[in-house]
Order: sequence, then structure tokens, then C-alpha cells
Amino acid sequence: MTWTTWTDADAAARIRIPSRDDDKYSRGVLGVVTGSATFPGAAVLGVEAAMRTGVGMVRYLGERAASTEVLRRRPEVVTAAGRVQAWLIGSGVDDEARADAAALITDALDSGLPAVLDAGALPDLRSARDRSSLVITPHAGELSRLLSVFGRDVSVEDVRREPQTWAVAAADELGVTVLLKGNTTHIVSADGTRVRVPEATPWLATAGSGDVLGGILGALLATADDSDDRGLASAATAALLHDRAARIASQGGPIAALDVAEALPAAVRSVLESAHMMNG
Repeated sequence: MTWTTWTDADAAARIRIPSRDDDKYSRGVLGVVTGSATFPGAAVLGVEAAMRTGVGMVRYLGERAASTEVLRRRPEVVTAAGRVQAWLIGSGVDDEARADAAALITDALDSGLPAVLDAGALPDLRSARDRSSLVITPHAGELSRLLSVFGRDVSVEDVRREPQTWAVAAADELGVTVLLKGNTTHIVSADGTRVRVPEATPWLATAGSGDVLGGILGALLATADDSDDRGLASAATAALLHDRAARIASQGGPIAALDVAEALPAAVRSVLESAHMMNG
């Protein structure tokens, strides 16, 4: 099976444009369990990115100290439990926060709803009963550690040297969609479908960048149609928007993660306009 390069036209087809009949619920609700007292910024960045990618509501259900910072930045965020269309779990979640949220994470994974598992939630993949709707977003080190938990002796250097090979192997063995972060992002679904988003700007190699990517992906999953390729297409679109927002924010110079999140509306507009021009 060959690798397909994801394009603006592909991404534009996966961006849900609201209609006059939409309300905040029909536009998508993302449940978020991220951050901790140690890493509250991860929660802030992921929520910021999700809101700016385009959802009707974010329900933040993470750690209390992180919740304070999230609400300080985004007062429209809801901190009460309720219905959601997708989950974002794990960014900035340390062992203490993960233990406190164990029941909530288990319920989310057992709900059958699409979910992004990042960073601190990757170990919870072991207990997920149905992995078909899950997307994991590891970097090389995280994928190496995760595969070792499942009995594969794979070094970080192995993953960095052959990211395509190990993204495919992980998707097959773990039964999830894998978004393996890197300069070229490799996305593989459990059925072996392979997509890449090549040559992201090196300015994206900055603290918190992955938290922003998680928020973008969570928003896209919450607004996506219930199609067989929802996880793969949302992941590829998230990677493309992530890079586009970084390039818009950077203009050839250094950026911070929050700059990328703030540039997402312009990135969405850029992708939609590009696809419109390609279609004549």
C-alpha cells in the first residue's frame, strides 16, 4: 500500500463550515481531559487550538488548577459534564492527574466516541476495550515506549530512522489510527491506509506545539461526519492546519505554541480559499 500526500483540497473537504441552522451543539462539542497542576499550559493550549479550529463548545473536565488557567484564557469554556461528540485526553497529564481522572478517562474510552490520546494518556490504550475510534499522537520517543509496553523492543533511534515502518507497525498491532509526529507527519489507520503531510516548518519544534496539534485534531473529530475514515482524515487535516498556522504565524521567524493556536482561523481560511481556487 502506497503513501498518499494530503492536500489542501483533501483538508478543505474535512472542515465543517457552519450553516444558518447550526447551534453550539450541532457545531460539535469536545470533551477535554488535559493538563495538571504541573503542566497547566498544556490544557490552555489544547483548548485554545480547539476553539480556534471551530467547535461549538469545549467541555474542560481536567485538573482544578489547570481549569482555572483555562477559564482565565477562555471564559466561554464549560466545566460541567455533559454530552460530547469527541474527546481529547492526555496532553500535560502527569501521573497524579491521571490517577485522579482515571474513572473519567475509562468512561471516555468505553463510550465508543472518537478520542485523541496524547502524552500522559497513551498508557491507557492498554485498557481500552474498543480502539477502532482512537487516534494516538506520539512523537518518536513516545511511540518507542508505547510499543515496548506491548512487547516490541523498538528504540527511539529505530523510530526516527524508519518512521514509516513503525507508524504502520503500530497502527496494525495496536488497532488504532497513528499520527506519528515529525518533520514529515505519518498517519496510518488500523486498516493500513497511509497518509503523509510532508515538511512542516522547523519553527514548529517548540514547547507546547504538540498540545496545539491535539486541540486541532480533537476539534476536527468533534465536527466530523461519522465516516469510516474519520480518524485518518481528521488526523491528516489537523497536521496540515498545524503547519499552515505555524507558517502564517512565523513569516519566516521564531514562534511560540500560542502563536500557532492564534493563527488557526487564518489557516482554516487559507485552506478553504486554496481548495476553492483549485476547484476553479
